Amino acid sequence: MQKPPLTYQQQLRYSRHIMLVQLDIDGQEKLWQSHALIVGLGGLGCPVAQYLAASGVGTLTLVDNDLVDATNLQRQVLYKQTDVGSLKAHAAKAQLTSLNDEIDIHTIDAFLDEDFALNTLLNTVDVVIDCSDNIATRNLLNSACYNTNTPLVSGSAIRMEGQVACFTMAQNSHCYGCLSQLFSEQTQSCSESGVLSPIVGLIGSIQATEALKLLAGLPSKLTEQLLLVDGLSMEFNRFNITKNKHCAVCGA
Repeated sequence: MQKPPLTYQQQLRYSRHIMLVQLDIDGQEKLWQSHALIVGLGGLGCPVAQYLAASGVGTLTLVDNDLVDATNLQRQVLYKQTDVGSLKAHAAKAQLTSLNDEIDIHTIDAFLDEDFALNTLLNTVDVVIDCSDNIATRNLLNSACYNTNTPLVSGSAIRMEGQVACFTMAQNSHCYGCLSQLFSEQTQSCSESGVLSPIVGLIGSIQATEALKLLAGLPSKLTEQLLLVDGLSMEFNRFNITKNKHCAVCGA
């Protein structure tokens, strides 16, 4: 649903965005009129949700059916000790509302399936930010985004490493499936391998940056490349992504 234009007070609030030549008032208006879907409210989803809310993305839909656990507090910075045992989606909404009560925030505390993703969610959103922790969900989101031409920002992190890539889902472009078929199902999770707290913040912040650029219509190199981050050596490497003609999702 179309929102009223930004008020003078809102323009003051987002003035540091509006001062950016690449963004300006038009770009901020685009963010204000946009709807972003964040899937997963763990280590990646927390910074993504915070930055999108603070940046004035007008509508957020948060998807996670998990409960806040004490072990999450080391890296999932949206939650407080008093949130342990609460649904992540509800606790996240409360924190984000206290950060910016002018935006609309919807929560879904259920598993996503293909019909729900395609028929209920993706036809109403402008970008999907995948902050999930398993390849099955990532592949489901990729297929749904491809079928609805919805841009997808994908990220993952474990130990002291992470990766980010964007997929415009434009005609003849590659998709996450062109990459994921090179991976096997992740056999270890953060609970088994560990993860350095700021790494998920770093990867999530990059995902938020890319989502804002897509919503504002700014160019991104990560629509063509996979960014790999090694936090131990503090090295950033990018690799070109090529369309796989045999991809089960976007192939011929």
